Amino acid sequence: MGIKSFQGARKNQNATEEIPLKVSDYMTTKLITFRPEQSVEEVIDALISNRISGGPVVNDKNELVGIISEGDCIKHISDSRYYNMPMEDGSIEKKMVRNVETIDGNMNIFDAANKFLNDKRRRFPIVEDGKLVGQISQKDILKATVMLKSQNWKK
Repeated sequence: MGIKSFQGARKNQNATEEIPLKVSDYMTTKLITFRPEQSVEEVIDALISNRISGGPVVNDKNELVGIISEGDCIKHISDSRYYNMPMEDGSIEKKMVRNVETIDGNMNIFDAANKFLNDKRRRFPIVEDGKLVGQISQKDILKATVMLKSQNWKK
């Protein structure tokens, strides 16, 4: 009696499927952005209604000029309450973080995850040719790992 093979059909070993591992493959491109002249109240309303924790601040040319977060808004509210002053209708230009660290859209998704851990940030904007093109968040990294969990993560 002959020996039967239980391996089944083999896949072509030379065919390598391109696994998307770049930040640009997982970044969000439809962003909720803010303008420097917007009020803190407008930003708070947008953060709550869109269920986001912050967002990039851009000028008329879509150039990144800062980032505003829930924490920046809370600090504004806290300061006004602490000094028993009414909240001023000031713009977010004075409240936003100006020196925003960005990352390259071509960065490996796992290097980006490491950057999140080391820099303790919740989001990184992606800028190309001086224009804001997207943003990657910690949640985007988690979504990418779920999508890739059945793949071989070598690269």
